[in-house]
Amino acid sequence: MWKPLHRVRHALPVVDNPTAAEAARAALFSPLRLASGLEIEERSWVPAMVPWRATEDGRVTQDVLDWYGRFADGAPGVIVVEATGIREIPSGPLLRIGHDRFLPGLEQLVETVKKRSSGRTRVFIQIIDFLRIRRRPDRESFLGRFLAITDLHRQKIAADRGDTKWTTATEGAVRGELLARDAGALGRVLDRRELEDLERGARERVTDVAEPHLRDLPRVLPDLFAAAGERAKRVGFDGVELHYAHAYTMASFLSALNTRSDGYGGPREHRIRLPLEVYAAVRARVGRDFTLGCRFLCDDIIEGGNRIDDATWFGVELARAGMDFLSLSTGGKFEDAEQPRVGEAAYPYTGQSGFECMPTTVSDEIGPFARQVPKQARIRAAVRAAGFDTPTVVAGGIATFTQAEGILVRREADFIGSARQTLADPDWFLKLRSGQGDAIRRCILRNYCEALDQKHRQVTCQLWDREALDEPGAALTDDGRRRLIAPKWAP
Repeated sequence: MWKPLHRVRHALPVVDNPTAAEAARAALFSPLRLASGLEIEERSWVPAMVPWRATEDGRVTQDVLDWYGRFADGAPGVIVVEATGIREIPSGPLLRIGHDRFLPGLEQLVETVKKRSSGRTRVFIQIIDFLRIRRRPDRESFLGRFLAITDLHRQKIAADRGDTKWTTATEGAVRGELLARDAGALGRVLDRRELEDLERGARERVTDVAEPHLRDLPRVLPDLFAAAGERAKRVGFDGVELHYAHAYTMASFLSALNTRSDGYGGPREHRIRLPLEVYAAVRARVGRDFTLGCRFLCDDIIEGGNRIDDATWFGVELARAGMDFLSLSTGGKFEDAEQPRVGEAAYPYTGQSGFECMPTTVSDEIGPFARQVPKQARIRAAVRAAGFDTPTVVAGGIATFTQAEGILVRREADFIGSARQTLADPDWFLKLRSGQGDAIRRCILRNYCEALDQKHRQVTCQLWDREALDEPGAALTDDGRRRLIAPKWAP
């Protein structure tokens, strides 16, 4: 994981928890009605987190129900169900919604959240499209089998060797030559993309328009998202969050690195075209009285990517289109991810953009707490200045009542997203609301959970995953060494 050059270890913020009477008057625990007509009981928001508990083909399991049920015990305003795939692209134990066969399990999930929160929590589902990414190959397999040998390789070898016989060499001879070369000599034959496929694993991009299935994404995706949104409404979700953030397909269309020349890349007006078409297709299917918003980035962080001026412009246009909310995140891109080990895939939260998405207590002088809120507040201000009242959700190192309340009072946001603190203590909003904030298990922002996610292992929190393992009925990880959900809280 990327770390700042000049590191500072930050202590957790001093807390000043409210009494129950103070909480009752707090902005954090006030309701808000969305343009769709949906009323949210309070401004607490649990962003999407992938716990890796679904089946390999994307179905809901009992562990999935237990995971979301445990968050619902704390009765936050909104829980957003993990990024849920709309297509049949292999992705491991990640939920999917691209076919009706997934609906019985998703309906159970909705019912579980409603029951465990006594109907107080609104449950949304985040729907996502992503492109294929392959594991980093070993050198022998890539050069000996996977690399497509072309005449251009032969011509480069011939020029490098000063020997024209290589222009007609057999495929086997070319592969043998490549295998015999060191990294520097190999770089004189392979192009930039081929070297990246060798060193990092092959990854599809939205700009790979020579590939028909990638060229046709603008034609295919609106209907796929619309069908997924309709399924979500059918099984009882209160809303849908369109995933336009991080390293995935829709964020890649928004990115300044999107150079497509077909009207879906280049200038901002073209880069936002597909996200708006997806939104319009889903809205047409689910209606105006169903909650539909999106999550996008306030800053890509990466070189050549979007910055806050891009994000504010996108925010205004997304609000103009009619989004019911705008949920704001940061970074998490493939472009600056660390090189994976052989046999592993690149993970888009290991570079600087990943650090800015999920900063730790080992940080720079700014520190990790509400680090991105100033940028996120600029987006809300731009939306308001343009005449729209679309609510915004901020997130990133927000883990105390004072932080959350201050953000709302200063009108920097309308909802407070808190993932890691809610994982550490699913009851923390309930504890604040009831005047029992001193009982909160405080997240230490060491990203133990993120490291498990990187390995596609069942995500837990180090603060509770080894607690009371022998408790009757405690669900344990596959190896039996960690709890799958936080222990119950007795007020």
